[in-house]
Amino acid sequence: MSDYREVVTLLASQDDAGRRLDRFLAEESEGSVTRSLAQKLCDAGQVLVDGAPAAKSCRVAPGQQVVAYVPQPEPISVEPENIPLDIVYEDDWLLVVNKPKGMVVHPAPGNYTGTLVNALLWHCGSSLSGINGVIRPGIVHRIDKDTSGLLMVAKNDAAHASLARQISEHSFTREYEAVVYFGFAEDQGTVDAPIGRHPQERKRMAVNGCNARKAITHYSVLTRYEGFTHLRLRLETGRTHQIRVHMAYIHHPVVGDPVYGPKKVITETRGQCLHARRIGFVHPGTGQYMEFESDLPEYFTGFLAKLK
Repeated sequence: MSDYREVVTLLASQDDAGRRLDRFLAEESEGSVTRSLAQKLCDAGQVLVDGAPAAKSCRVAPGQQVVAYVPQPEPISVEPENIPLDIVYEDDWLLVVNKPKGMVVHPAPGNYTGTLVNALLWHCGSSLSGINGVIRPGIVHRIDKDTSGLLMVAKNDAAHASLARQISEHSFTREYEAVVYFGFAEDQGTVDAPIGRHPQERKRMAVNGCNARKAITHYSVLTRYEGFTHLRLRLETGRTHQIRVHMAYIHHPVVGDPVYGPKKVITETRGQCLHARRIGFVHPGTGQYMEFESDLPEYFTGFLAKLK
């Protein structure tokens, strides 16, 4: 394995019993390995289960160790673009970026320019981790296009592996603020409902959808308004669209959400009222815990002012 670099090491839990290896690797690596990449690595013998190469369709058992290796990254084909970045913190290991709403994190069909990755390539040059491939250099985790707020970017593979491991182990702090519809009788609560792909609409997620995985969101009330509630939310897991799906599931959709919200979207918000307010993690180089907070964007505070 000298020609390959270790991407991620995972330990299967009791809850993982019977899961396909490629799906387990993709979902539990929290962005380090995509499903398609996991399948390619398995086919190439670059995924080991308890030290032996395993097929992508094999089923993992509790206590098994899964280690994936990837080849050296291909030359970057995404073009750097001189797009201003709101950098909250930066050192030789990582950046913390405050992403505006409307910006896509990495190139995808229909969005090959103007993304956060295009901006990062201009700012960092080749100083980004290569673990996530040519389209997502440095990207450890994502937030939705219409969600604003903080995310981490890894500058080297050691930083990427460390941060991805913290996400996988649920030791990474992720707090959001949102305005949702309707009032809450309680001051705090938890939504514990598995999320998977919507069975009919592939761009949507759903509680108890296809291949649903454990998803836990904790919430607490910040302020109550007539017909709306300002919430703080903490992610215990990080499934796609998790907060938006969970809030819609308990009949409190996020205000301005064009996918999971009511058909008649409130236009006064000028955006989806969901903001990644705080992140915290152990620095991969120093071992010290770091935490960062981002002010609510103007469109969010403006809507709160109208509610008052």
